[in-house]
Amino acid sequence: MFDQSQLAANRRQVLRLAAAAGVLALPLAGRTQTTWPTKPVNLVVPFPAGGGTDTFARPLSAQFAKQTGKTMVIDNRGGAGGTLGAGVAAKAAPDGYTLFMGAVHHAIAPSMYPKLDYDIEKDFVPLALMANVPQVLVVNPKSVTGDFKAFVAQVKASPGRLNYGSAGTGTSHHLAGELFKQQTGTFITHIPYTGAGPALRDLISGQVDMMFDGLGSSAGHIKGGRIKALMVSGVKRNPAFPDVPCAAELGLPDYTVTTWYGLWAPKGTPSDVQARIVEEMRRAAATDELKAIWASNGADFGNLSPAQFGGFVSAEIKRWATVVKASGAKLD
Repeated sequence: MFDQSQLAANRRQVLRLAAAAGVLALPLAGRTQTTWPTKPVNLVVPFPAGGGTDTFARPLSAQFAKQTGKTMVIDNRGGAGGTLGAGVAAKAAPDGYTLFMGAVHHAIAPSMYPKLDYDIEKDFVPLALMANVPQVLVVNPKSVTGDFKAFVAQVKASPGRLNYGSAGTGTSHHLAGELFKQQTGTFITHIPYTGAGPALRDLISGQVDMMFDGLGSSAGHIKGGRIKALMVSGVKRNPAFPDVPCAAELGLPDYTVTTWYGLWAPKGTPSDVQARIVEEMRRAAATDELKAIWASNGADFGNLSPAQFGGFVSAEIKRWATVVKASGAKLD
């Protein structure tokens, strides 16, 4: 008779020796067995550099390289409210070496664009909700003076004279502005850009008067005094900017708009590779470096499973369809 316990011990020893020799990868507790990544990973960011997605994608890329020893290349593909880059990513090889970091805009797009060359739910697999940040009303301090109440009075006194920039028609920046106009009975002219980065640059230079921006991309400019925050959306102040009043305390209890950023892979990406990607994202989010960056930008990590993130996206698509219809927003 063979001693089964001894056979098991011998097998474990063989596996350890093989792993040490590089013959196979010995799985660690909670670690998948895939060898991914063996080469650089391309991360498609569907907006120009300098926007909110970049705020989180770039430090994530740096941390990924530390963890895996492989480069994560940021591929900025801006245009059409983030839909052009999404179309590029959807057609990429499903091998784990092209990932897509989209945003709330991709839950809005199905209601705004009559024809898209991708389906965010059918052509991608959801991996992780990477960051969730509130929307903030920011103004050029030379164009708009005073506090929130003075701003509203100024807008009502001269309808259409002030304008707001957005990351593009159909983005959360655009709809946040439309909701604001609807709930305050005001009119502000919409100026769409190809991304939040270009819009922010023009806000800082005074080419546009204001933005309804994700706090992640505006945070550094607010702290630097280049733009001024008048209001953060929702029912509570943001810990990173405790002096900025929230919408509820300013008389807008139903004004809740958040900008979230998520990670997807093209449909067909092997399940073991998906699991490894999620593992690396969670490791990165747990580091002190990324925690500090997220906190300084008023963001939190979603901490959802891939299935939960997929359900979240489906719910957001339905929610934004209702918002689009109620606001009357249309493609310019």
